[in-house]
Amino acid sequence: MHLIYNFGIFCYGVFLQFAALFNAKAKLWVKGRKNFFDQLPVLPKQEIYWFHCASLGEFDQALPVINLIKEKNPARFILVTFFSPSGYLHYQKRSHKADYVCYLPLDTPRNAEKFIRHFNPTKIFFVKYEFWANYIFEAKKMGAEIYSVSALFRPDHRFFKSSGSFFRSILQQFDFFFVQTKASADLLNSIGINKHLITGDTRFDRVIENKNNLVSNPLLEQFLGGDKAFVIGSSWPVDEELLLPLINDGKLSRKTIIAPHDVSESHIKQITQSLKIPFLRYSEMKESRSYDQQVIVLDTIGHLANAYAYGAYAYVGGGFSGNLHNILEPAVFGLPVIFGPKHQRFPEADLFVSEGIGFSVSTNEELANIISKMEVTFEVLKETTGNFVKTQAGASQKIINYLENNK
Repeated sequence: MHLIYNFGIFCYGVFLQFAALFNAKAKLWVKGRKNFFDQLPVLPKQEIYWFHCASLGEFDQALPVINLIKEKNPARFILVTFFSPSGYLHYQKRSHKADYVCYLPLDTPRNAEKFIRHFNPTKIFFVKYEFWANYIFEAKKMGAEIYSVSALFRPDHRFFKSSGSFFRSILQQFDFFFVQTKASADLLNSIGINKHLITGDTRFDRVIENKNNLVSNPLLEQFLGGDKAFVIGSSWPVDEELLLPLINDGKLSRKTIIAPHDVSESHIKQITQSLKIPFLRYSEMKESRSYDQQVIVLDTIGHLANAYAYGAYAYVGGGFSGNLHNILEPAVFGLPVIFGPKHQRFPEADLFVSEGIGFSVSTNEELANIISKMEVTFEVLKETTGNFVKTQAGASQKIINYLENNK
């Protein structure tokens, strides 16, 4: 099976080389790994901890753990790798303490051996869904300790199928799993892996860090004039089709902040041309002015997380495609969250619904009804949401405690 896996990885690499001729993201993936091993740094003589993240969301899960490690031992060298260009090209928008950041080369036996021998990490942390076989087998041969952080498993994952013995052998290389949910722990138990601890999601710690380091936004403050907004975060066109009619009918009692996932000029124009009420583009705002428009469109990157601080409630996009974006970012500021119906892969969404601070909608009518109810119970919802997020904190400290107590 390992041979079949390696052949699949080879085919994937060939496909990406071909796709790079036509697809911008594939081109970035290929270009970012060109001459990779010729550019590696000379390493200091110190312990190296390696964190691998698929993309930016997983980096957010790694950051609280990285920060605690650095606080306890600033001299420890932190290596971070990314699989996706969307992670590697945007990680610098986060405040971080990584010492070296790079792409992870394709998971071939040769790449894995060269990479592991060069960095020789003491401890390795694969975040959430990342399980690259050759890197894991090679790291284990070299004596590294391997951990999974904020791991999340579902019954349909290949590890739990009758034909999944090879993939189960990958999991068996891990020294320990820090899982988000009891369901994930139960699935590991079902295949004879009991080296795990239910810690929860480290992203709760991350959003609390963000709140504690909040930087005020004078432009949004001028726009709102002390009021709280309806914040639409990381919306996709299908989300906007649901939202824009409600905004245009003028029945919302609050101003609206729209932060689309895609901030390309073509998509921003698509939104602004659909708006029938006065709006502003964030990039065109100036300080020391008053604004009477009802909508602001964030046509920039990097302002959404703090924009939630100026909200009363939020809609978070991606719930119509099964790729729900981060609903913890608004919740940490006490904002109850609305999202689309396809959120089964995101346990935090089900958790929010069960706590009465998350609301799944499929139609314009459902959206309008939920917002009307939120306005009536706004203060109670805000307090409930903020308090709930606080109760979920501490996953990162649990991980550190385990590492320190099991040296």
